Amino acid sequence: MSARTRAPRVRIGCAGWSIPAQHGHLFHDGPSHLARYATRFDVVEINSTFHRPHRQPTFERWAASVPAGFLFSVKLPRTVTHDARLHGTAGALDAFFESVAGLGTTFGGVLAQLPPSLVFDARVADRFFAMLRRRCDARIACEPRHSSWFEPRVARLWERYAITRVAADPASLADAARTAGSARAGWTYRRWHGSPRMYYSRYADEALRALARELARDGRPRTPAWCILDNTAHGHAIADAARLQAFVAPATAGRLHEPDA
Repeated sequence: MSARTRAPRVRIGCAGWSIPAQHGHLFHDGPSHLARYATRFDVVEINSTFHRPHRQPTFERWAASVPAGFLFSVKLPRTVTHDARLHGTAGALDAFFESVAGLGTTFGGVLAQLPPSLVFDARVADRFFAMLRRRCDARIACEPRHSSWFEPRVARLWERYAITRVAADPASLADAARTAGSARAGWTYRRWHGSPRMYYSRYADEALRALARELARDGRPRTPAWCILDNTAHGHAIADAARLQAFVAPATAGRLHEPDA
C-alpha cells in the first residue's frame, strides 16, 4: 500500500445487510440491499455461511455489488465448529474456501465462533487451526465461549497461528469482553450481540460512546479495529452501527484514516 493510500483504522458494520424500513433513510439508493448497505458501511459479517453453504457465483455476485475497499468477514460453517467440534474438518474447509474464493479482494477474513460447551484441548485446537491456516492466509478471528479458552496457555495458540480473539458483548466472563491474541493477526474484532437481551436489545448512547473510544484507541492502519453489531432481531444493529460511526469520528479526532506507512 502506498503512502498516499489511506487505510481505515476502524471498520464498523453489521451481521448481515438487511435494512429495516425504518432505517432506510440512512442509506443512498442502490440496486440491491447489499449495494445500499455498502453506501454507509465498509464491512459486513456473513453469518448465513454458518447455517448453509453458498456457491462460488453467489460470493462473486456479492463482491461485484460493493465499492472498492469494502470487505466481508465470513463465518465458518456450524458443521465445522459445532457439529464436528473441530475434528476431521479438512473436506468441509476445502469446500468452504473454494466457494469463498469468489469474494476475491473483498474477502476480509474468517470468523470461527466456537460452541459454549467446547472445552479447550491443546492438541485438537492446534491440529484444527494448523489445518485452517494452511487454507487461509487472510485474517482469522476466533470467538471462544468456554472459560478454558481464556486461560494463559491458550495465548500460545493465538500467537502460533496469528489469530485475534474476539471481544464479545454481552460477555460470559470478564476476559471475553476484551480483545486478545496475536499482534500479527492483522485486526482486532468485536461482536456486540445486544445487551441485556442478546440479539434484541438496543445499545444506549453511553455504551456506544465507550465502545467508540476503545475502537479509536485500538485501531491502526495495518491492524484495524473491526466492530460488528449483531443485535439484528428487531433491526437495532443498523441504527446502533450508524450511531457508533458518529461517535467514532470525534473520538478519533482526525486519526480514523491515516497513511499506511
